[in-house]
Amino acid sequence: MKEALFYEKAANQSIKCRLCPHHCVIGEGKVGLCGVRENQGGKLYTLNYGKLSALQIDPIEKKPLYSFMPNTQTFSVGSYGCNLGCIFCQNFRIAKSVPETVAKEPEEIVLLAEKMGTPSISYTYNEPAMFYEFVYDTAKLAKQQGLKNVMVTNGYIEKEPLQTLMPYMDALNIDLKSFRNETYQKYCNGHLSPVMDTIRFACRHSHVEVTTLVVTEMNDDEEELVELFQWLAAVDENIPLHLSRYFPRYRYDKEPTEVSFMQKMKQEAERFLNHVFLGNV
Repeated sequence: MKEALFYEKAANQSIKCRLCPHHCVIGEGKVGLCGVRENQGGKLYTLNYGKLSALQIDPIEKKPLYSFMPNTQTFSVGSYGCNLGCIFCQNFRIAKSVPETVAKEPEEIVLLAEKMGTPSISYTYNEPAMFYEFVYDTAKLAKQQGLKNVMVTNGYIEKEPLQTLMPYMDALNIDLKSFRNETYQKYCNGHLSPVMDTIRFACRHSHVEVTTLVVTEMNDDEEELVELFQWLAAVDENIPLHLSRYFPRYRYDKEPTEVSFMQKMKQEAERFLNHVFLGNV
């Protein structure tokens, strides 16, 4: 375990976590909503530092990143834990439970990336903010060695930790799960505005691509999606948008998204954005 960053003391021996917008108040011996940050003796500890559930080489396009270092490989690392509660989660086995892991130090990850000849390291699979301290330590070392850093994230992070991390992040793919706050609340146990803030901020400091999983009877509404396209274009019409087709997962079993609807929404998105891609079709 490692002492966590971004927390403060609260009343009655409890701790307030400042990593993400949940601002969990965590009592002694308890963990936050993410399940991986625990109050021990009045200090907050991260339980998954260096505990990695996945280590593999991927095409950078799999992140998906289509306009950042195309046709290269990236060394992908993932841990476990998530701060959202999406009932359609595509990676629930590492987001919502503790899988088998291997222990690695940041120096080992950088050496492995160099040995395998990958020009970048991607923090992915589960939510990277949930192993923030490991990502931060590894990304700093990687940057010193001339490697690029990539973060595949739900964007549900507070401004200070994001600002602290951004000097070391070269590219992000950010999930924008819906353009309705009530949908974030009902299906993801979160809120829309922090994700919008993350996209706006990250675009000013790094390469950003956005993914929206189009989920049957959740966000497959033409009016909502057009509003999303318009807002993203107002941020930057050159942001690549990946519209990804949903398949039943975890605790959501609606039919897969209609391919014809995906194609129609791609055409709509291209009215506002210069780079639109379909995934899982």
